[in-house]
Amino acid sequence: MYQKNVQGWMKHWDFLLLDVLCLHLAFLAAWITRNGSVWPYRSDSYRDLAVVLTLVDLVALVMGQAMKNVLRRGYYREFAQTVKHVVLVELLTIFYLFAAKRSGDYSRMVLVCFTIYYCVLSYGVRLGWKRFLSARPKKADTALYFISTSDRVDELVARYKKETMSRYLLTGVCLLDMDQTGEQVLGIPITANRETVLQVLCREWVDEVVVSIPRDQKYPAELIDELADMGIVVHIEMEQATHLGAKMQEIEKIADRMVLTVGMSMATPVQIFLKRAMDILGGLVGCILTLILTIFIGPLIYIKSPGPIFFTQTRVGKNGKPFKMYKFRSMYLDAEERKAELMSANRLGSGGLMFKLDYDPRIIGCEKRPDGTIKKGIGNFIRDWSLDEFPQFWNVLKGDLSLVGTRPPTVDEWERYDLHHRARLAAKPGITGMWQVSGRSKITDFEKVVELDKTYIRNWSLGLDIKIILQTIGAVLKREGSM
Repeated sequence: MYQKNVQGWMKHWDFLLLDVLCLHLAFLAAWITRNGSVWPYRSDSYRDLAVVLTLVDLVALVMGQAMKNVLRRGYYREFAQTVKHVVLVELLTIFYLFAAKRSGDYSRMVLVCFTIYYCVLSYGVRLGWKRFLSARPKKADTALYFISTSDRVDELVARYKKETMSRYLLTGVCLLDMDQTGEQVLGIPITANRETVLQVLCREWVDEVVVSIPRDQKYPAELIDELADMGIVVHIEMEQATHLGAKMQEIEKIADRMVLTVGMSMATPVQIFLKRAMDILGGLVGCILTLILTIFIGPLIYIKSPGPIFFTQTRVGKNGKPFKMYKFRSMYLDAEERKAELMSANRLGSGGLMFKLDYDPRIIGCEKRPDGTIKKGIGNFIRDWSLDEFPQFWNVLKGDLSLVGTRPPTVDEWERYDLHHRARLAAKPGITGMWQVSGRSKITDFEKVVELDKTYIRNWSLGLDIKIILQTIGAVLKREGSM
């Protein structure tokens, strides 16, 4: 799921929080200027106004895209953007007061002073925070790959290193007109040619690909279609852009060039903001519940199988980026070592793309009786009620996972993927998803799982996420098992 315009405000939650802090400091200073006392929140009317201002501020920040390209704005542009935002907040607030017939409840002097103080504070804090960020070592979090030709690749890489190095991690280059695999372009490795690029990208962490070739070169339409089908976002420099059928397309500016962006699905900044806000809220609630569960579940796990209470495992996240995922430990300590010998009993096939057993002796307390029936233990209880998933709410807070997404594969599963399987990680993986609520215990064909995941990505909406969350709660209450 490509997040349109994500490079601006979406990656700067710190600016959102600081702006809200500036708003309340300005509100407090305006109250003191007018009334002399130091705490306006004792008044019911002004406490309500503070809440309204906060909500209006957040709406104005998101809808007005005030954080877009925030690190690239100079002093004048930042001042103009700050004034624009403050005026918008003031106008929306005044509109609310008149609509609610409450304008007479508040001092005009407080509102005027608030506007002035808020503008000065917000502008100063933004400049100071940007200076702090510019002095701090930059950490790129979007993996970018180049597909080009030998006669223009130097200019392409140099331009992106100069313009967007703080945003992108430049991972590699493919040359379409010759094979120079193993060499470098301005320090960036050439890792593939036309014949090998798909296999290379299938195994690596790559979020986006830039395609730039001369006008006189043959346009690689088939290659771009294959990349889009893999779930990779493709930016095509406009001189080579062409019709790409039903693919999602968007024109934008990257590294001082207009590009046509192609992907499986695209989300607006507002949609992404709301999804992340829902993740943070759900993550906070989930982490509190995890602490409570640890008090009761932790001792039971340790008594039956002495060792760590929590289990960590490397999983493959969005676009191939690995991360550490956390769970309550429901299996014995040697579970990973025993997986290979149990692969023949895998009810999701022998290919190793996913792994499920009807009877899993690795689960704590799980035993098979002489008559063939299965005796379940504490590990089964944890998994049947999906309690093992609760520590993943920490992954949600960190941003590794979303509440709803696709199932994150293990590294050994990822290494067995075919090209079209990669598309299921075009979106951030989630604790639950469409497969989990579509009768996962009955779906044993991995290709059907992939189709469900791709359907989710193509048709994603906040409403669909909420629907899946509600269905997940229902499935857990019916004890349909864990992921």
